[in-house]
Amino acid sequence: MAFKGIEKRTCIRFDIPGATVSFRNERRLFSSASYEEYCPLLDISRGGLRFLSQKSLKINSKLTLKISIPDDKNPFDIRGRVGWSRTNPGMSYKYQVGIQFFPYGDKKKHNPPNALVNIIALEEKFGKDQ
Repeated sequence: MAFKGIEKRTCIRFDIPGATVSFRNERRLFSSASYEEYCPLLDISRGGLRFLSQKSLKINSKLTLKISIPDDKNPFDIRGRVGWSRTNPGMSYKYQVGIQFFPYGDKKKHNPPNALVNIIALEEKFGKDQ
């Protein structure tokens, strides 16, 4: 049984100043063609991320996310599901959204292992000061 107030996450969360997330919904047969928004990335870990959005996203929606890092010309894609979405009252972005990444591996519905390698490299670069 988990106790109230204890952090349940096992992955280190860290922020990357100036990083953004673009996303597109995955449909059953096809993904939408274009990515939406350049949303500010609040924090990221090996298991998921949190970002700001102008749109409310449905819980359990499957998304493909494109993570863009300042001074890095190659954004990378990762897939996950919306774990939660909350209003962000009084702020310029209306919502905060939490994403849980799909597992990493070589199976069809998994994220490629190199996405995990990218996140670990970012964790080593940006997570040490936190």
